[in-house]
Amino acid sequence: MLEQLLIFTRGGLILWTCKELGNALKGSPIDTLIRSCLLEERSGAASYNYDAPGAAYTLKWTFHNDLGLVFVAVYQRILHLLYVDDLLAMMKHSFSEIYDSKRTVYNDFDETFRQIRMEAEARAEGLKKSKQVNKPIGNVKKQGQAQKAGFEGGSKKSEGGLANCDGDGDYVKGHKLGNGVSNGIHVEVEESRVAGVVNGKENTSSNIGAFDVTKLQKKLKSKGGKKTDTVVDKGSKPDPKKKITKKNRVWDDSPRESKLDFTDPVHGNGNEDIQVVAADHGESMMDKEEIVSSDSETEEDEEVEKGSKPDAKKKGWFSTMFQSIAGKANLEKADLEPALKALKDRLMTKNVAEEIAEKLCESVAMSLEGKKLASFTRISSTVQGAMEEALVRILTPRRSIDILRDVHAAKEQNKPYVVVFVGVNGVGKSTNLAKVAYWLLQHKVSVMMAACDTFRSGAVEQLRTHARRLQIPIFEKGYEKDPAIVAKEAIQEATRNGSEVVLVDTAGRMQDNEPLMRALSKLIYLNNPDLVLFVGEALVGNDAVDQLSKFNQKLADLSTSPNARLIDGILLTKFDTIDDKVGAALSMVYISGAPVMFVGCGQSYTDLKKLNVKSIVKTLLK
Repeated sequence: MLEQLLIFTRGGLILWTCKELGNALKGSPIDTLIRSCLLEERSGAASYNYDAPGAAYTLKWTFHNDLGLVFVAVYQRILHLLYVDDLLAMMKHSFSEIYDSKRTVYNDFDETFRQIRMEAEARAEGLKKSKQVNKPIGNVKKQGQAQKAGFEGGSKKSEGGLANCDGDGDYVKGHKLGNGVSNGIHVEVEESRVAGVVNGKENTSSNIGAFDVTKLQKKLKSKGGKKTDTVVDKGSKPDPKKKITKKNRVWDDSPRESKLDFTDPVHGNGNEDIQVVAADHGESMMDKEEIVSSDSETEEDEEVEKGSKPDAKKKGWFSTMFQSIAGKANLEKADLEPALKALKDRLMTKNVAEEIAEKLCESVAMSLEGKKLASFTRISSTVQGAMEEALVRILTPRRSIDILRDVHAAKEQNKPYVVVFVGVNGVGKSTNLAKVAYWLLQHKVSVMMAACDTFRSGAVEQLRTHARRLQIPIFEKGYEKDPAIVAKEAIQEATRNGSEVVLVDTAGRMQDNEPLMRALSKLIYLNNPDLVLFVGEALVGNDAVDQLSKFNQKLADLSTSPNARLIDGILLTKFDTIDDKVGAALSMVYISGAPVMFVGCGQSYTDLKKLNVKSIVKTLLK
């Protein structure tokens, strides 16, 4: 049963709701759909599942892009209503005929909706009955049982023949059966008579075309055969004149004096004197504005043009030229497919996950379908403009996260601002934590590090080295300790000594490692940090979707709190190694909804910058 049906404009004005239903929805499924799906370019999805305490809804929708209308149906997820898509399509057609932009009330649509609903339900019921009639379940079942019985009977019969070896052949069609010869070889036969050994004599009539092993055995057993001896001699006696002895390989002629020891030779192991990096060593790239060239790109991309060629061939030169001058009445999905396919391929070459690229193209197609093409405009240009707007909306943060502002707000409440760095193994959490610490030091913010990676050998020493170079305090308890307790004690220590920010380093863990994910969930739940930063590589493609989705899912499933804490922001590392393959940023933001707050682009402490949305979008579409 339907829970709610409503029609509203893209501006949010509700034009019509179904008075017959009038069910009070639990939670706010419509608002969540608009926030999390329609505004985030996820409208190409087939449906949206909304979960609230005591309710589980499925929402389906369709657009009328030319009129700017949205049609939404809400029903209980357990019902699986089959007629909803058909109902929405008929509602869209009927309502568009009476729509007037000056009207805000459409009470006269109630009777039309009743007729539409009855027709959709009757059509779905008829389709269901026709499917049941077309399925001869009993006959198929009996036929399958008969085939199974026949196969089992044939198998048993063949096994009996193999055990007895009485020479009685069985006629087998299309099955695998042993021929019962003494050498134990099984031959696959098709529509042939299988013969065994009769009174010790082999029936060779059944082995036509097969490899005769007995002849090979006779040749091997023969001692006086010249032909065999010649073959053996040729293979076993190499020519002594051509005998070559292998020389020992020398990898390095130089004496092995240098060792892989990078510590200071004057100061032993290097722990006594570490080079100090002053706060004014250099300006962090976070505080530099990146300039993006705003040259207008008038040339159409070759791939998009290639994508529109099949359509041009069908319609002819004059037809396509007239269409671009006069405009098309309404864009159809078939008109958009060539340009969208070219855009999808382009996004995938830029390291965007295939799943994300496909969903984006579906969303853009849904937003353009039914719209009128403007004069002097090509379909490829329209599609690219819509994709550019969609990418900007996705990469622009939904809420502003200003760390410096939040640090001062936390200071007024006499508590430190806590940032937890999480991520998979080897992405550079500790190094980029030090970069963030350096950036905060430049803004006169007192920082303390917390070494909560008690799992990986050398993790505490690595963080200690960064702390000594930056001359900031570090809280450590060694290895094999509970990281949640270490983080809690570090926050308490920061409160006592007046540190404004605590940067918590955690162990790298794969998204499928449940014990380590459970420990991370405990750390976040126990300490309630102000910011949870996911550190990911810019090199990953499809794996970015798996990493982030599973991290969020595990944090939600393993949390003991009803309001599970998920990832708040993303730090992308190794951004200087990918050239124009910047698609991982788009994949991560799309799958998590969290913004990219920092971008690591080098080895020094100053190599940390903001994500330039315009630059990323331009790179993805060029």
